[in-house]
Formats: sequence, C-alpha cells, structure tokens
Amino acid sequence: MIVAFSVTPLGVGEDVGEYVADAVRVVRESGLPNRTDAMFTSIEGEWDEVMDVVKRAVAAVEARAPRVSLVLKADIRPGVTDALTGKVETVERHLAR
Repeated sequence: MIVAFSVTPLGVGEDVGEYVADAVRVVRESGLPNRTDAMFTSIEGEWDEVMDVVKRAVAAVEARAPRVSLVLKADIRPGVTDALTGKVETVERHLAR
C-alpha cells in the first residue's frame, strides 16, 4: 500500500516548514520507503505500519501546533511491493516513447 499524505499545522503563522519537517522526520526514521515533494509525503508498506507512521507524524506536529489538518490518499493493492518506485518508472517508460 502507498499512502500519500500532507500534514499542515494551523494557528502557527505562514512559515510551517519547521513543523512539516517534524512530520517528515518521523516518516524517514520509520525505515519504510518514502518520498517527499512540495505537496505530499508518500510512504509504502503494510496497512498497520503505514498508518502508525502517519499517526505518529501527525502527533509530532500536534505536539507543537494548536490544530492540525491531515489530507490522505491511499492506494491499497495487496501483494504489490516497490510500487512507490514502480509507478513512476512506468510513467517514465511511456514518456520515453
């Protein structure tokens, strides 16, 4: 399963990078395959382990912000691994044609 999520602290002003870094740090320390871009962090693994990381990432932001917004999208495909890389490679292959 791949989960793409965005955690946004509310009520802390416009500069939220420090808070978002707290969430991304949790993801990176999880050891699960992950990727962060300008809008979302994606993480790949089994349901329980991925959702535990998302929960801990939200908690890291929640510890310092009065309110937190979470946007989450999941691709649930049992038995599929390395989809975080594979999906991008498939699109790149099509673009190369």
